[in-house]
Amino acid sequence: MRYNEKELQALSRQPAELAAELGMRGPKKGSVVKRRLVKLVVNFLFYFRTDEAEPVGALLLEHCKVAQEEPSGFSISFVEDPERKYRFECHSEEQCQEWIGALRRASYEFMRRSLIFYRNEIQKVTGKDPLEQFGISEEARFQLSGLQPSSPSLGPGFPGRA
Repeated sequence: MRYNEKELQALSRQPAELAAELGMRGPKKGSVVKRRLVKLVVNFLFYFRTDEAEPVGALLLEHCKVAQEEPSGFSISFVEDPERKYRFECHSEEQCQEWIGALRRASYEFMRRSLIFYRNEIQKVTGKDPLEQFGISEEARFQLSGLQPSSPSLGPGFPGRA
């Protein structure tokens, strides 16, 4: 997927949901851990050299898996290439859990499923579709495509799930 470099740089300057200086190791074999300023903005994870204002790179957090690697580390891999992992080292296990949670909630798919879940909960209570007033209630992107809102396949990070 291609992105406009100037638009990505502008996005990288937006307020972050989470930002910290972390150890980062790229996906190449033998890569070493480098200190990077890591910044989560919407569904992009930007990483910067600690003394520079422009990002060195960005990861689009769609179709990815975020996993805990060690007590204070996590990795990000992508469905299309699961062997290509970016590894991050946090200062503590608590900081690691905070990052893992934020990264898992950052994808468009998570936001879409959250909207569907809360839409159905509101509809149960009020008997009305809250999206109907906006004329978008029948759009395919707001449907579960056969999954029930209480389906365990929605995963443990889904709103209302353990």
